[in-house]
Amino acid sequence: MGAPTVTRPSGIKDRLALVIATGFGVGYSPIAPGTVGSFVGILLILLLSRWQLLGGQRVFVNWLVVAVIGAVGIWAGSRAEAVLGKRDPPQVVIDEIVGQLLTFGLIFRNPPFTLLFLGFLFFRFFDIAKPFPIRSLERVPLGFGIVLDDLAAGFYASLLLALIVHNWPSLA
Repeated sequence: MGAPTVTRPSGIKDRLALVIATGFGVGYSPIAPGTVGSFVGILLILLLSRWQLLGGQRVFVNWLVVAVIGAVGIWAGSRAEAVLGKRDPPQVVIDEIVGQLLTFGLIFRNPPFTLLFLGFLFFRFFDIAKPFPIRSLERVPLGFGIVLDDLAAGFYASLLLALIVHNWPSLA
């Protein structure tokens, strides 16, 4: 099996996929692109947590946002792999963004700094350490593997945050 070949973006769909997959370019960060992508997820959480347009439907909206960004991320990640010629290239950070969104999106409204910091650390830990079954999800082909492992890391981080808030409600 030969080395993958890098192709130039051949059209608007490839360029759009790269913009989305790289989190509007933050994936090109020379230092820790995944961590930078996770920080973008935190910024989106801050934006979404203050959005009160739908009132009681906020949890549904959060699920919808995670699902839409996840689905678009799968498409963009798949195309970015082909264009960049590498499986799960480090420039692709849409998976970190959606995983970080899942860490908070189902639980908190206006999370305090302490929880944002803990959730950020927990997500990065699970994303890097890849406990069961995260490592095996990473092997799923194309953009599915790119996104699914980070969704699992976000789920684990979310459970840990929920456990902390349940035992120390003053943190929320």
